[in-house]
Amino acid sequence: MKIGFVPIDNRPVCYTLAKQICAIDKSIELSLPNREFLGDLTKCADIEAIFEWLKGDFDILIISLDTIAYGGLIPSRRSPDSFDEIKFRLNRLKKLIEGKKVYAFSSIMRISDNNINEEEKEYWSKWGKKIFQYSYCMDKFGTMCKKEVPDEILEDYLNTRKRNFEINKIYLDWQKEGVFETLIFSKDDCAEYGFNVQEARELEKLGAFVKTGADEIPLSLLSRAIKGKVKIAPIFFEPKYKNLISNYEDISIEKCVKSQIELAGCEVSDVNSADILLYVNNFIDKQGEIVMKIPTKPFDGVFEKPEKPYMIADVRYANGADNAFVEKLLCVGLGENFFGYSAWNTSANTLGSLICAAKIKFLAKDYDDNAFKNLQITRFLDDWAYQANARQTKLSDIKNFEEKVFKLVGKCANLSYKRPWNRTFEVEIEFN
Repeated sequence: MKIGFVPIDNRPVCYTLAKQICAIDKSIELSLPNREFLGDLTKCADIEAIFEWLKGDFDILIISLDTIAYGGLIPSRRSPDSFDEIKFRLNRLKKLIEGKKVYAFSSIMRISDNNINEEEKEYWSKWGKKIFQYSYCMDKFGTMCKKEVPDEILEDYLNTRKRNFEINKIYLDWQKEGVFETLIFSKDDCAEYGFNVQEARELEKLGAFVKTGADEIPLSLLSRAIKGKVKIAPIFFEPKYKNLISNYEDISIEKCVKSQIELAGCEVSDVNSADILLYVNNFIDKQGEIVMKIPTKPFDGVFEKPEKPYMIADVRYANGADNAFVEKLLCVGLGENFFGYSAWNTSANTLGSLICAAKIKFLAKDYDDNAFKNLQITRFLDDWAYQANARQTKLSDIKNFEEKVFKLVGKCANLSYKRPWNRTFEVEIEFN
């Protein structure tokens, strides 16, 4: 099976992770554009180079539409291009993909509740929280609580939103024409109310398939494109609290889990009929986040390895693992029926990537255990060693966790580490 995969950008979790997951099954031929063609924190994708790459011979295409329309997810919030310029590019894309099996997604522009402009327009450093509050009030109450944002800034922001919303409606028209096998609109970093939530409702009324999440959705579409039913039974470590909402999301963790299973082309089942058990280390009262100094009660129960195949979504904290739970794993081990671990960023990010890898392992026609172990080394060292620990100290401290991870996974490796975007948010783990 030849799969063409156009990521959001060149981050390891968007670019390298897809390769690591598909390597589990050697019968899958995954092809991506050269990494230098893709955008980063400050650079847009080389769209012309990606158009040329799209002319290749693929059985299936997984496309992050923001990459073609704007040059990437981050440029989608910053791009000065007009609606007509973007529409022209998209018409070129449509001619290239017509008649092919295409699984695609587009983001609904997020609204960050902060004054950090690292991924936004310059004015976000002063007006970001005020724009968020304006958006929240307009959606919840239908009127502004208090207008504090200058007219010219608000006008620019709303025009950017309108442009992106109209572009998303073009994709919906394509969907009705049969251009896509599956089309997803993602709610990225969303709250309970806001213009993005309002747009999601409007798109749903027009027949759109909307999901909470973003970076993991190409992996969920990859999983969906690989045919074969896998029954997955969620087991919550804190069942009384599965109705709570994770940070950066607008649905309960239970709904998030079920929707991610279904988006991946799998089936939610009970424990007895399940092919794979999905253990969810969910939170009590509120999801914690170590880097933001948001506490929560860590795992303090007993974990016993099941007899059935199982995987673990560690979502007690956003942006990193629950140290107390990982310590339990280090004591009890993983076993031969282990199908994966993840604690990557948001709950949706964790679940989408985890389920994709587990499904590919379960259905693998030519299974590569070495590749699976490499993936698990990466996840434990990124999500636990780095995000929950070394991120708060220094990068080289990841080395202090290697031996524990190697023993847990059952494989050693010669590794190096770097921050590809020169910020602490992500780390790249390279196998030498």
